[in-house]
Amino acid sequence: MKTKHYLFFLLLLQILPSCKDFLEVKPNKALLVPTQLNDFELLLNDDITMNVSNSLGILSDDDHTLNDAAYAALRTPLEKNSYVWASDIFEGGSTSNWNTPYQQIFNANVVLDGLAKYQEKPEEKLQKKRLMAAAYFYRAWALFHTAAVFAPQYVANTAAQLPGVPVYTKADVNLRPGRGTLEATYQQILADLAMAKIDAPVVTGYLTRPNKAAVFALNARVYMAMADYAKAKIAVDSCLAYQRTLMDYNSISAFSSRPFTRTNVEVIFQNRIISQSSFTATTTLIDSNLYRSYASNDLRKVIYFKNGTGGVNFKGSYDGTTNLFAGLTVDEMYLDQAECEARAGNTSAAMKTLNQLLIKRFKANTFIPLQAASADDALKIILTERRKELLFRGLRWLDLKRLNLESAFATTLTRKINGTTFTLAPNDKKYVLPIPDNEIALGGLSPNDR
Repeated sequence: MKTKHYLFFLLLLQILPSCKDFLEVKPNKALLVPTQLNDFELLLNDDITMNVSNSLGILSDDDHTLNDAAYAALRTPLEKNSYVWASDIFEGGSTSNWNTPYQQIFNANVVLDGLAKYQEKPEEKLQKKRLMAAAYFYRAWALFHTAAVFAPQYVANTAAQLPGVPVYTKADVNLRPGRGTLEATYQQILADLAMAKIDAPVVTGYLTRPNKAAVFALNARVYMAMADYAKAKIAVDSCLAYQRTLMDYNSISAFSSRPFTRTNVEVIFQNRIISQSSFTATTTLIDSNLYRSYASNDLRKVIYFKNGTGGVNFKGSYDGTTNLFAGLTVDEMYLDQAECEARAGNTSAAMKTLNQLLIKRFKANTFIPLQAASADDALKIILTERRKELLFRGLRWLDLKRLNLESAFATTLTRKINGTTFTLAPNDKKYVLPIPDNEIALGGLSPNDR
């Protein structure tokens, strides 16, 4: 690649993250822009930027607990404020939880704008199609996970009246699209995924790059968040047609500090959570009731957890490092499939799917298949196992938001810090995280009511 193209990427990576706010960037027209397929490839292959997701849901959910000393030791106001569901989380500052996904969207738009003008040679057609599919996927990923925390829960009959998040479809940071509606936000996500499906490859060289299975898996996650379970089931089935192998946890070392590798067979798409100090602190403990819910023969009890300071810590990240995993996996798809089957009234199929997963999680020859008397009973069992399987992946917050709309599964969260009890009721307005103040001032965005 020519030196000028390397200079562009160095400038881009230096400029965007260093700005106080992503949207404050004013492009210098003299800067060189990517023009070749390998330029676009390099931009999307920057996994430090493109394969990371926001941490706000995990900071706010109920899978972990802190005592007074652990809370006092948190390094940032963001962590402290998120933990107690404060009205003002950012205290006037900017946050990578907003800036990073919009940088991902900008990068995806640079690629899409460039590819629209690029006249490929015959031997470049497949590469161009693959890059276009990846750019649509990344834009959908970033937009969805931003809406999941900064916008209200999607409900079909009210989404057109609720605020969404800014939707950018061009690489122009001077645009100010406003928040639009939640319906428009989700329609853009679905439209991008529809485009990604067309040319996404069946196989990619790295799990940080999206393939067909990843597109369908993200589509399923989106439909689950929308509570459109019929469409979620179709997306799940399509994903599992490409990748459905589960790990047998009997082959995983329970004594390892990092039990899983980043390339384990269940990983469909590799992505990590933005790091926070509490994620690696030995004083961040697993909720005791959650820990006790694992049966003695359940291998997750020893593979996912280790003894910490005064309780139990999490160690079971599918990232294979101290980073928390936020990607797409086969086990998530099995749980989606089981839930969709239960919601469709197919009790037998739902329990069969769930048991196919759980038998891989228990000590060999000890698992007794779970049974359900009805579809409602199956759904309760499946949702219990969903929480036990997918903790610390950024999914719990999404599940709380959608399930709080159902009285049978609505959950009240509580914290106690320095003698004060904090409560988050089902459907509380604080389930919608605040838009950063500088974004409101710069982009003319309406704030979230907290």
